[in-house]
Amino acid sequence: MPDATLDRIAAAKDLQELDSIRVALLGKSGEITAKLKSLGSMDPDTRAAEAPKIHAEREAVTNAIASRKDALENAELARKLATEKVDLSLPASESISGTVHPVSQVMDELAEIFADLGFSVAEGPEIETQWYNFTALNMPEFHPARAMQDTFYLERQEGEDEARVLRTHTSPVQIRAGEKHGAPIYVIAPGRVYRSDSDATHTPMFHQVEGLVLDKGITLGHLKWTLETFLKAFFERDDVVLRMRPSYFPFTEPSAEVDVGWSMEKGRRVVGGQEGWMEVLGSGMVHPRVIANIGLDPNEWQGFAFGCGIDRLAMLKYGMDDLRAFFDGDIRWLKHYGFRALDVPTLSGGVGA
Repeated sequence: MPDATLDRIAAAKDLQELDSIRVALLGKSGEITAKLKSLGSMDPDTRAAEAPKIHAEREAVTNAIASRKDALENAELARKLATEKVDLSLPASESISGTVHPVSQVMDELAEIFADLGFSVAEGPEIETQWYNFTALNMPEFHPARAMQDTFYLERQEGEDEARVLRTHTSPVQIRAGEKHGAPIYVIAPGRVYRSDSDATHTPMFHQVEGLVLDKGITLGHLKWTLETFLKAFFERDDVVLRMRPSYFPFTEPSAEVDVGWSMEKGRRVVGGQEGWMEVLGSGMVHPRVIANIGLDPNEWQGFAFGCGIDRLAMLKYGMDDLRAFFDGDIRWLKHYGFRALDVPTLSGGVGA
């Protein structure tokens, strides 16, 4: 291949000129493409001699073009970084301003509601030990929740007794908060969690909020009142009706699934009324073993815990049908369902204002 061809590629001043060279050499009617087409009309001996040369020429040209393209793109990026500036102090117009994601908005709403009830917000790592994610929560080694089809296990690192996991719920934060602060404690723990599941109502990553109360003389009645107060404030309706059904969770005893009444309004199912029931969260009295694992005496301290999906709460309140859209990054969806930055939830102004 003539050196002039490679020199021509290396001398391309911009991406447009480089693309013109590419078309002239490798396009449908390009110089090298014509040589490749001519192989079919050659006799076998000539083809055997010429084919490697032509293919080598095409590879050399392809690599040279890719290399020059990278160089031009990097030079253009460097130029933009050096010359273009954005004045962050300028006010953004309504047409270009971003929106607050519904999940972030609902997290703020939850924090506002529970702060009024005396709860603080606790956080914890998303990569957890199996002790905090399972064992401390009364899930023994062979509990079904540890199964590979539900849990994302990481490779065990040198020096670790067992592999870490992507937390499957925010309940480990309850253990960490209890260890750090002791009792009495009133906390909620919102955050991302991970499970191996994906469809219209499940995603491998989703958001959950857990609540934990540990104090003296805590009863199931305190749990029911807390959940009723929370759901009425969140859905901003006084006709929210709860139904608690016996259930099983390893970390609570007794355990209860909580259903909320719904009714049809303008062809859409909304929370409120009693035309039917839908499950919204799980709850129960904290298991004595969990209290002991925190380092407290279960004969002295009692408590309740509850948990629900933040994404599901957003879907129920704001009329979204497909959970997968929450994570698609579709700007049209975000503009439709997103909130303005100044839509700060307050109990006085309405958490969903």
